[in-house]
Amino acid sequence: MNKEEITIFELEILDLLKNVMDPEIEINIVDLGLIYEVKYDGDKNIDIEMTFSTPSCPLGDTIVTNVKEEIKQKHPEYTINVEIVFDPLWSTALVSEEGKKILGM
Repeated sequence: MNKEEITIFELEILDLLKNVMDPEIEINIVDLGLIYEVKYDGDKNIDIEMTFSTPSCPLGDTIVTNVKEEIKQKHPEYTINVEIVFDPLWSTALVSEEGKKILGM
């Protein structure tokens, strides 16, 4: 994710998403590198492009639900659209420096 082109509100959404954990790896989905893009249209619509650590993630629906619920707690009037993509495929290269510390990488 290119943080140079992201708005302050989108950064706030990313901070909220740090509360959402990948239940199998027990690290937040932002530091794990699962969030590819957050876009706010200025009219109460938030689009999130994300992936899973594996295309067959058994808890994918739970993660998406948790993403929406986390944002809705602070912004209940907003519409949250989550698109799951697998291009590029997730790899450990996407893990943030903080995530690498947590994972002992």
